[in-house]
Amino acid sequence: MHFILKSFEELNAHQLYAILQLREEVFIIEQNVVYKDLDDKDQKAKHLLGFYEDKLVAYARLIPDGISYPDFTSFGRVVVAPKLRNTKFGILLMQEVMQKIELLYPEMPIKISAQSYLIPFYEKFGFVVNSAEYIEDHLPHTEMVKK
Repeated sequence: MHFILKSFEELNAHQLYAILQLREEVFIIEQNVVYKDLDDKDQKAKHLLGFYEDKLVAYARLIPDGISYPDFTSFGRVVVAPKLRNTKFGILLMQEVMQKIELLYPEMPIKISAQSYLIPFYEKFGFVVNSAEYIEDHLPHTEMVKK
């Protein structure tokens, strides 16, 4: 898998379509949740695209501090194509996310809203639970931080 990192303005129409298609496939169709995916954060985010055999199979958006949380950078919309789960692509994606965040926002603490079932996954990358469980977009979430 190889990665590219782009600002919103640098994405071409085909890349943006592939991102939205992958996010829709997982977060709306697979998880059976109707929610507002287009939340005005994409324009301010950096977009990390993971390609395998010339197809977008992994994605995350990196969000500067102050957009999602005051005094914290963040990331979200972390997704791997369903057919490629359990192949370590999620780990590769998160390693790249952490590396890029450190380059873009050095020494900034990170806060995320994690789907609660993924707490053990994010703990592997140094995140700790920072809140009680809450419902976001009809799914259980938990705030996590890494300092």
